[in-house]
Amino acid sequence: MSTKGLNRNLQTAKSSKKDEFYTQLSDIERELKHYKSHFKNKIVYCNCDDPRVSNFFHFFSYNFESLGLKKLIGTCYKNQEMDLFSENKSENAIILEYSGDKNGNSVPDKNEIGVKKLKGDGDFRSKECIELLKQSDIIVTNPPFSLFREFVTQLVQYDKKFLIVGSFNAITYKEIFKLVQENKLWLGYGFKGGNAFFKTPHLKEFAKGVYDEETGLVKFRNVTWYTNLDISKRHEQQILYKEYNPKEYPTYDNYNAIEVSKVADIPGNYNGVMGVPITFLDKYNPSQFEIVGSDSDVKSGLLPEIVKSGWTGKTDRAYINGKRMYARLLIKLNK
Repeated sequence: MSTKGLNRNLQTAKSSKKDEFYTQLSDIERELKHYKSHFKNKIVYCNCDDPRVSNFFHFFSYNFESLGLKKLIGTCYKNQEMDLFSENKSENAIILEYSGDKNGNSVPDKNEIGVKKLKGDGDFRSKECIELLKQSDIIVTNPPFSLFREFVTQLVQYDKKFLIVGSFNAITYKEIFKLVQENKLWLGYGFKGGNAFFKTPHLKEFAKGVYDEETGLVKFRNVTWYTNLDISKRHEQQILYKEYNPKEYPTYDNYNAIEVSKVADIPGNYNGVMGVPITFLDKYNPSQFEIVGSDSDVKSGLLPEIVKSGWTGKTDRAYINGKRMYARLLIKLNK
């Protein structure tokens, strides 16, 4: 099955009752090591996980003291069974709260974790969960991919810091891209080798070729971390060793911009607009680059100055010698 087909299946599963994708503890540990300074004296809320089996809740409860947390909260959607794959059959959800070790053994014991039933279904959009969101400082979770836009919109509405897992394609959503462009959201460090491994009981039937019988994990390439927590990666300067020449960097048929097919080949001496792959965002440093917009913005008429004068053809994407290019971001160097 192609990567495109796999990502479509992931999206389909995420929007159905088969919405059970559990992030591996090793992946959480690998990403969270870059954010430790952000958690001191903070309330962390994992609002899309069954906290009794969630690796997010496990990570924060076992690292509560070393991170200097104030409180840890976890809620889940309609899940009362002590089973990783209970399929959300209960009419009620639960909330777990942990405020640190009380007996000195540095382990989050059951009697130290408060467990309560919620009145509703535990949906992150419910009144109960919004009240918990309001009292929290940082949201860390793997939200439903099908509700990613709505989930991020809620976080921005309530001015929350966050670190969440999402499809890389979410960058192309106009709501998400606007936040990226306004420097209100950016990419984290990502998964090892660009591969995310999820635990799920449902994907074997349509993830042939990436399902591992031995581990029970399914691999996806098109998944990353999104955050608005400042990280050192965001301030790393990309070394631009290439110089502009019109042969190597052709101008688009329909755009007042040049094509840069590889992020590593961005010329350091070109002051105009450049089209680059969306993978550029993994290297984006706002002090080094300006994001002018995207080809979707051009198509929507938001960047009329990018369209060449007299052009009468399509402006859905950039074209070179009549060939339609893949999705491009439009950037400039900050001078």
